[in-house]
Amino acid sequence: MTKLSVNINKIATIRNARGGETPSVTEAAIKIQEFGAHGITIHPRPDERHITRKDVYDLKPLVTTEFNIEGNPHRDFIDMVLEVKPEQVTLVPDADDAITSNAGWDCEKNMDFLKSVIAKFKNAGIRTSIFLDPNPAMVKFAAETGADRIELYTEAYATNYSKNKEEAIKSYIETAVEAEKFGLGINAGHDLSLDNLKYFADNIPNLLEVSIGHALISEALYMGMENTVQAYLKRLAKW
Repeated sequence: MTKLSVNINKIATIRNARGGETPSVTEAAIKIQEFGAHGITIHPRPDERHITRKDVYDLKPLVTTEFNIEGNPHRDFIDMVLEVKPEQVTLVPDADDAITSNAGWDCEKNMDFLKSVIAKFKNAGIRTSIFLDPNPAMVKFAAETGADRIELYTEAYATNYSKNKEEAIKSYIETAVEAEKFGLGINAGHDLSLDNLKYFADNIPNLLEVSIGHALISEALYMGMENTVQAYLKRLAKW
């Protein structure tokens, strides 16, 4: 079964809009795991507009499933991840002022940098994943960085799913097949939802993990968190 990692950034966004500790990021992580999720994802940014550095350290002892920290590997980010030692770090080339992640790595252009950063994480026993556009030609360069996995950037799939789902997923299948040839595990995330997840999970080979935040938290406003997590798990189940 493909694992579900829930990104709780939006919980922190709501909390920060009012100040204080409500809703609690740590309580959300505990409950989401109790409801069946296989992991917790966070994406701390330098301006701490949602997840803060304190949150990162507070969450570490509470994540008993799998802790995935995403982010652009600036020096402070690297140091924090090496200290916290999550199960997985996902490298994302987003600008500091980006509202959300909007592109994958050009691994060929950034090869030396990525090799250096990934070596640090792997030496610390942290699994590494690289955020990647659905581009089969980029996979070999991702593999050369030393990464363990790629995370497919799924915004384009989500945007085009309702128009032509077969065409929308085509480049993702091609990229996943290429990744398998190079021994790379496959994660995916960005704008996956209850509407489009099952088709994606059923058609992407070797899909190990999906990281879902915005849609899941939004749907939970209407369905409740436990029901929503369970609904996502059903979408991922292989019968």
